[in-house]
Amino acid sequence: MKKITIYTKLLCPFCIGAKSLLKKKGQKFDEIDIGKKPDQRSVMIDRARGGHTVPQIFIEDQHVGGCDDLFDLERTGKLDALLA
Repeated sequence: MKKITIYTKLLCPFCIGAKSLLKKKGQKFDEIDIGKKPDQRSVMIDRARGGHTVPQIFIEDQHVGGCDDLFDLERTGKLDALLA
């Protein structure tokens, strides 16, 4: 199973949607809540090459993007290959 990291904030509907899709796919992930760990916000922005909204999703070291990007991968049939 690939290492997945998702940067989130509490009550973010896009974060909830992205996590729900990953759980539906049977994936485990490390969640970093930048509301609870504000020092991780700058780490997230650096890793996401300027992406400052949540969620920011990484599979291994590959930046997937946000919730819409994750769902686009699912719609186009590319997410399963990325997770394999």
